[in-house]
Amino acid sequence: MDQPLPNKIQIGVSGCLLGQQVRYDGGHKRSRYCTEVLSHYFDFQPLCPEMGAGLGTPRQAMHLVETDKGIRLRPTPKADKEQGDDYTDMMNGFICSCLGGLRHLRGFILMPKSPSCGMERVRIYNENRQVLRHNGSGLFANALMHRFPVLPVEEAGRLNDQRLRENFIERVFFYDDWCRIVDDKLTPAALLDFHTRHKFQLLAHDQATYRELGPMLANLKVNPLKQIAENYIGKAMQAMSRIVSPGANVNVMQHIAGYFRDELEAHDRAMIGEQIDAYQRGDVPLVVPMTLVRNAQRKIRQPYLGRQDYLHPYPDALGLRNEL
Repeated sequence: MDQPLPNKIQIGVSGCLLGQQVRYDGGHKRSRYCTEVLSHYFDFQPLCPEMGAGLGTPRQAMHLVETDKGIRLRPTPKADKEQGDDYTDMMNGFICSCLGGLRHLRGFILMPKSPSCGMERVRIYNENRQVLRHNGSGLFANALMHRFPVLPVEEAGRLNDQRLRENFIERVFFYDDWCRIVDDKLTPAALLDFHTRHKFQLLAHDQATYRELGPMLANLKVNPLKQIAENYIGKAMQAMSRIVSPGANVNVMQHIAGYFRDELEAHDRAMIGEQIDAYQRGDVPLVVPMTLVRNAQRKIRQPYLGRQDYLHPYPDALGLRNEL
């Protein structure tokens, strides 16, 4: 089993998901997956925007109201009372003061449906307390995603979906790798090395973007390196956010198996092909053919394949490919 990472990846998280009693009712929404599984690999940095804005706990529940002055954060009124105070400016003040200090984060896990932290599906009301739509974002979540558009962001509830969970965690490790080379001092060689190591991941997530990124790096003298790098990671992270289909995984594994054609015995090649087909039919999870592919690589030690993060995108102990 993989050991926990010695230098954990720093991830932001809504404080209530770690069991902090910061919700409006003085309670929490502790996520066991975050605290008991992901905590072995991620160093969680908790944040509660409503507490940060000075609202305290317990407090009146909040909701978002669409007005002629834009979306406002207000207490949810009692049935027999008029609309009360407005905390939008307090919240926006906190958001402006804290966002700059989140640059070091490699991802963020948010509390669903929250008027501050909800990533999507947050209710927006009109001033008559009627629901206008269900597609809003919390004030903090919206500002976070606009300030850091390539940052992997996900809601805790969506992590219950095995494909969304795997996608988010893969993006976090991908983005962390990128940030490390940028922090070390980005060079043309480092950028090309990063792309080489992640080629098969990008191919699996989005073939069109994969084909676009190669030519982008063909001449690194045409534009400033920083500009090329920003364009590259923007497109790469957009590609990585797309869920990998079984067919895309099959395509990549078959491509990898081609490297074994001349060096692996026929019965080993046949077994890999059989299990790739079984995965495509849905008879076995991705971990089965992937294990055979990885074992074949260990046997023949093909240098190019040995550098591919597609074979080891995150720690095995997370068991993510057991469920795909």
